[in-house]
Amino acid sequence: MTHTARNLLRTTTAALAPDPHANPLVPKIAAGTAPRATLAALALEQTWVIPADRRAFEHLAARAQATDPEAAAFFTTLAEGEALAGERLAAFVQACGAQEASYEPLPGCQAYPAYVAWLALNAAPADVVLALTANFSAWGGYCATIATALREHYGFTDEACGFFDFFAEPSPELDEMATVAVQTALDARRLDGKRAHAYGRLLQNYEASFWSTLGQLT
Repeated sequence: MTHTARNLLRTTTAALAPDPHANPLVPKIAAGTAPRATLAALALEQTWVIPADRRAFEHLAARAQATDPEAAAFFTTLAEGEALAGERLAAFVQACGAQEASYEPLPGCQAYPAYVAWLALNAAPADVVLALTANFSAWGGYCATIATALREHYGFTDEACGFFDFFAEPSPELDEMATVAVQTALDARRLDGKRAHAYGRLLQNYEASFWSTLGQLT
């Protein structure tokens, strides 16, 4: 039975994979040509994104606890991960010399966490599991590229790169939780694949907005 969920996760991830050329910023960071001021903006945008996503995942976990404990476990793990990432983010902010107190967040970057919050309030938790898992695939790859480039081109320490190292690391446990949650929803006939795909498509587009907005600063 698990094979069905794995297939759905794999095909949804493939269908929602972003255009390799759609991200204007990560290739510049990889080449070492992105200005440090843009890295600082990336760091400061994440100081808004991470706590917002953590609270959204906590809300999804609470909503799912009674009727969909498998999805609740997935979102609880996500929320815990966001908390850990937030702790590591401080070193990146400091390494960039970012001035958090005077920074004004950019609408194009904050559309993603705003939509995650919308999903937390309105979407069926199992549908969000599928949509988010598909979206996370590209994010992990971006983080791996950035972590390498920060060391090679910008001289950042391991501590300063820890935020990106965290998200770049594969998480078989989280993948298994997603598979179990999706399979349970499929078996109970309460997974709406069409809606989940729509949610994933919007997440992909809002993430593209995040990167393109920052890319305009270079």
